[in-house]
Amino acid sequence: MTGTQEQTFFHWDADTLVVNILGKPGASKVAIGKPKGPQLKVSVTAQPRNGRATDHMVGFLAPLFGVPARDIEVVFGRESVHKQLRIRNPHKWPEIFGPWYKPRDAGKAKGGQ
Repeated sequence: MTGTQEQTFFHWDADTLVVNILGKPGASKVAIGKPKGPQLKVSVTAQPRNGRATDHMVGFLAPLFGVPARDIEVVFGRESVHKQLRIRNPHKWPEIFGPWYKPRDAGKAKGGQ
């Protein structure tokens, strides 16, 4: 980002995209909403029982980032609406993130892209 004080809900850590999520379980539809400060709102229809809503969310998000669900790690918030996800080596992302880019050195460990 620029030198402004704007908050963002994601950042890169080498080839891993780190995303802060505000989950909404039990919603009427599965959808990505708008950023809410330093979090991105994501709604899922699954009920919040034993992490099922989080599993549903990961399954929904994986194809949007071009990765298998196993490449999305829930850092914290498995049973909370406040979550942090680490998405390993994404190949794309939803429009809400802005124009697609990957840090220049992200692919070097895997032979570049």
